Amino acid sequence: MTVHEQFADDLALYALGALSGEERIPLESHLQECASCRRELEQLRGDAALLAISTAGPRPPARAKTRLMDAIAGEPRTQPSRSRLNWWAILGWATAGLMLVFVIGVSRHNKRLSSTVAELSGMVEHERVASDRARRVSEVLHASDATPYEILPVSMKTRMPAGKAIYSRDQNGLIFVASNLQPPPAQKAYELWLIPSQGAPIPAGTFKPDSRGMAMVVNPPLPAGVEAKAFAITIEPEQGSSAPTSGIIMMGAGS
Repeated sequence: MTVHEQFADDLALYALGALSGEERIPLESHLQECASCRRELEQLRGDAALLAISTAGPRPPARAKTRLMDAIAGEPRTQPSRSRLNWWAILGWATAGLMLVFVIGVSRHNKRLSSTVAELSGMVEHERVASDRARRVSEVLHASDATPYEILPVSMKTRMPAGKAIYSRDQNGLIFVASNLQPPPAQKAYELWLIPSQGAPIPAGTFKPDSRGMAMVVNPPLPAGVEAKAFAITIEPEQGSSAPTSGIIMMGAGS
């Protein structure tokens, strides 16, 4: 075995910074006299530098490097009968470890990015729905044919409730607001009816007043192009009725 082969393993460990103090002395003494080994040491250091530059991603924890160096330093020393240390195998494992750290980091970043995009999409959709609702209310209130309907109680025995409906046939929209309403009986609700110029009453939404007696119905589904003669209110089952099942308690015609 030549002198160069004797120091081959030491050169690889020396380039990694994993050679202990006592083992460094004969190698450093040999490097002062051997230009060939000095060139090989520079090549090994250059390979390690290129590996560090070409490998992107998060920096491995310091303890990972320490464990790798300890594992390399712990390898049995080369005997004359053993083949030369496979430097490229060490570089291969190091590259695989660094790339695994990089892939894990990218995967976590992508998950966080996907979560952020989903939250932003939900916020945008919520704002779009709110904007569409406000636009529809504005269209009905400002329609050229918007007609107010004062809806008053048929009987004056209770506290004076009141309701107002604004209906636009052209926009096919209806805004209804009520005040001073009494709570309906259990499992019952108020139901608003569009009374057309011809034909049967058309259901225009069910509602229950809040603690202040206030209630609102905004743009319920209605047939397009219906001419309204009046609006009326009855008390119906909570799910609503397709036709009135009780007497009219409030009613108002267009003004």
